[in-house]
Amino acid sequence: MKLKKFLSIPVFSAFFLMCFVYYITVFVFIEDWVGLQTSAGSLNNAIFSFVASLCLLSFLVGVLTDPGRVPLSYIPDVEASSFASDQDPKKNVLQSKYCDKCAAYKPPRTHHCRVCKRCILRMDHHCLWINNCVGYWNYKAFFDLILYATIGSIHSMVIVISCTRQKDWSNSGTTPLKIFYVACGLMTLALSVTLGTLLGWHIYLITHNMTTIEYYEGIRATWLAKKSGLNYRHPFNLSVHKNITSVLGPNILKWFCPTSTSHLKDGVSFPTLRDSA
Repeated sequence: MKLKKFLSIPVFSAFFLMCFVYYITVFVFIEDWVGLQTSAGSLNNAIFSFVASLCLLSFLVGVLTDPGRVPLSYIPDVEASSFASDQDPKKNVLQSKYCDKCAAYKPPRTHHCRVCKRCILRMDHHCLWINNCVGYWNYKAFFDLILYATIGSIHSMVIVISCTRQKDWSNSGTTPLKIFYVACGLMTLALSVTLGTLLGWHIYLITHNMTTIEYYEGIRATWLAKKSGLNYRHPFNLSVHKNITSVLGPNILKWFCPTSTSHLKDGVSFPTLRDSA
């Protein structure tokens, strides 16, 4: 069943793009720049291949890993909730934690995905490029995918530019070849900027312990709080260190391994500001 996730045009396109960038970087531009048999060529090939391998691993983990299912036995803790009203607290809380589409209760930070047609633990968004939701169990793999894709794109762009600058265009510069070099340079530049921006965005989210959905919910919550003369703070934003380790893990060496998720718990409860107060 999981392999069916690869039967998607966006997933195939992402995989094809990774293979294409790898091929032209190693077998076209490094070879043409310094040669694969030289020390500089071997070093660049080894570094780029290592990053590309980690990128592919993160991609596969992101596609194949279930983002997080709500346990069938889950029931919200009404007494511990801070959403209760004065009139009918239990009824109010239960309504706010009930998914009509799934006909079941949902934990904090859980949202219903219209594409997956179920609730996802700590849902960030549904990503077409991995044909999967980005949620509690595969968010780290998704982040590592963006990280390695950004590093690989920048490395590839530097190699393309270096190769273009040292090439003797007066003797070998045919028009189709020039177009190919320019197109590859623009492609790697566009990938570097796009992926770098996305990476920066998710670094911001991680350091604030937010999901993309919670960020936009926070904009509305901030606006409503200001109207009432109050200040809003994201309830799961504890500290930069705690925020990062809750997502990537306490061991910094394991931050860059997409399969290292032993620090994750059940995904149905999260520490809040009130807990640390």
